[in-house]
Amino acid sequence: MISSIKILDGGMGRELARMGAPFRQPEWSALALMQAPEFVRAAHDSFIAAGSQVITTNSYAVVPFHISEAVFAERGAALIALAGKLAREAADAAPAQVKVAGSLPPVLGSYRPDLFEPVAAKKLLKILVDNLTEHVDTWLAETQSSVAEVEAVRDVLGDDPRPLWFSFTLQDQLDEHGQALLRSGESIKQAVAAALRLSASAILFNCSRPEVMAAAVTAARAALNAGNSALDIGVYANAFEPSDNQRGANEGLSKMRQDTDPAGYLDFAKEWVAQGATMVGGCCGIGPEHIAALKQAFTEKNA
Repeated sequence: MISSIKILDGGMGRELARMGAPFRQPEWSALALMQAPEFVRAAHDSFIAAGSQVITTNSYAVVPFHISEAVFAERGAALIALAGKLAREAADAAPAQVKVAGSLPPVLGSYRPDLFEPVAAKKLLKILVDNLTEHVDTWLAETQSSVAEVEAVRDVLGDDPRPLWFSFTLQDQLDEHGQALLRSGESIKQAVAAALRLSASAILFNCSRPEVMAAAVTAARAALNAGNSALDIGVYANAFEPSDNQRGANEGLSKMRQDTDPAGYLDFAKEWVAQGATMVGGCCGIGPEHIAALKQAFTEKNA
């Protein structure tokens, strides 16, 4: 039979930089969208060619936090719509079925649950949703640091019938009991409870060290089993150097670690799948070559 593991894409920002697209802080992956959108389309095409079954819109950095209040007011809606259009066109041109996930980022700052404010967040999330909606198959609230952040996403989406995935970012170290925690300090059990209460169809963990992901998957699977619930579980880790993994957005470019080459990253992914993950991909620093290794490993025919 064929493995049922779904293959996601990799990190858009670092792939754009590697390709030679316009790239700098604070605009990050939004700069290519603003100045050379053909690179964004090419990056989507590269991930699809490598085996991605789901690609994510390049809308993560199209928020005032990255592109400034003034630029967002003038161009934000159009740039978000362009991000959706480019992903949709790439998916529609693929030789096999590819789904588009609409990226809904932590609109007030990555890794910063302390900056979250629901009224301001919902205002920005609505602009993202309104301009992505015609292009996406799935909603992906990614790099979420707290339950409050995903509650805001659900509120803005209302009764939108499309699948909603919640993807949380984790603290760099496990706690004294060997448990993974959200960056807010909330538990995986609390995250799972929120996903179920808010009618998500998957819970994922992203933009965190590969070493903490297996514990998160194990805890999520246990919580789901205890409630007789069957959500998909996904993982897409980053490749930041451990010493740089706490660096906030707009604080410069984090260094990339050297031990997450495709073979090394695949070893981590095999552990996540063994613990119950049903979707795998990559975040910052994980490129098409990594996705190709995942695709080959998890779509082999098994006797």
